[in-house]
This record gives sequence, structure tokens and C-alpha cells, in this order.
Amino acid sequence: MRIIIFGVTGMVGQSALRECLLDDGVQEILAISRKNTNQQHEKLKQIELGNVADLSSIEHELTGFDACFFCLGVSSAGMKEEEYRKITYDLTLSVAKTLAELNPQMTFIYVSGSGTDSSEKGRSMWARVKGKTENDLLKLPFKAAYMFRPGGIIPMHGVKSKTKLYQFFYDILKPLNPLLLKSNTVITSEQVGKAMIQVARAGFSHPVIESRDLKRISG
Repeated sequence: MRIIIFGVTGMVGQSALRECLLDDGVQEILAISRKNTNQQHEKLKQIELGNVADLSSIEHELTGFDACFFCLGVSSAGMKEEEYRKITYDLTLSVAKTLAELNPQMTFIYVSGSGTDSSEKGRSMWARVKGKTENDLLKLPFKAAYMFRPGGIIPMHGVKSKTKLYQFFYDILKPLNPLLLKSNTVITSEQVGKAMIQVARAGFSHPVIESRDLKRISG
């Protein structure tokens, strides 16, 4: 498979990249982000792009791909809805519409979150915005689109959160990881990455996939 990854410097994106590099069935990875990961690998090509919402300058680089792992996102903490929507909804749909036009046979995987509001009418701002993002992605003419809804994610294999406060808590809670992972809502970063590859390769029975199923898919 040939795979595009957005948000490769974030925790989930780092995990997706790691698993793609390790998987013999992935022959090429294109990482698009604002900053270079400083990783080098024969399968990996990186493009630094200041405005990820506008892919017009690199459209010629984006054809012939089998899947896109869209891992780009921000925390809603302290953000107004308009600002959060601009990043979470507007940017995501702009990228997805371009890719759907260039790669109609592509599988698009969007990393959303547990608690996302598909009705778009709930009290939680972030959940409404994520819900609309999911709903509109599912309307695009991809071969298939899947919404990943992990709950808690435990970083593994040196993967780090870009948010220092989050990483602080990950480090503090590390001794409790074996207990936390007994929950159906908690998953490792490795499992998320492996589940992405497996769903891109074989599909899944329904488009919205929660942590319980992500664990099972990842093996």
C-alpha cells in the first residue's frame, strides 16, 4: 500500500508512521506536516507545508495512494467553537475533498475520539464539531471512510505527546498502564497504528470504530 499521513508529529501520527515503517505491506509513506519529523527511511517521503488546508501546490504529489491516515487535531481546551471548528472541521474537510477528487479509490481514516456526537446537537462543543466532521467525511466519494474513536491512548515505544501537560500525566501514570489497559476504552498508540493499517488493508463492517473494536482489529 501507498499511504499518506497527516499530523505525523503528533502522538497518533507518530504511532501511525512507526507501524507503517515496520509493516512490509506498506511500500511508500508520504508524511505531510508543518514540521519535519527528522526521520529518514527508504519508504518515507516528507513534505513540509505551512498551510496544510491548501494542498494546491502539491496536488501532483498526491495521486495514486491507497489510504490516508488523518491524525491532525487539537485539544478544544480554552478554544471558542469558531476557532476549534476552523481547525477540526474546515481544515479536515478541505484536505479530504482534495484527496477524494485525486484518489477516488482511497480509504480515508479519520482519528476522532470517544464521545463524538453524531447528532451534532449535544451540549459538548468539541463533540458536536467532531460529529459534523465525521458525518461530512462519510459523504465524500472515497472508496471507503472510517472514523476511529479511541478513548484513552497510552503512548508506547518512545512516542510522545506534543502537549507537555499531557505527557507529564502519561509519565506519572505509567506504572498503572497494565491496569488501565484492561479497560475497553483504553488503547495503546501501537494498537491504534496497527488498526489503521489493518482497516486500510481489509476494511471493516461499519464506518465508526470504537476502542473496543480497535483493540480487536489490531490483534
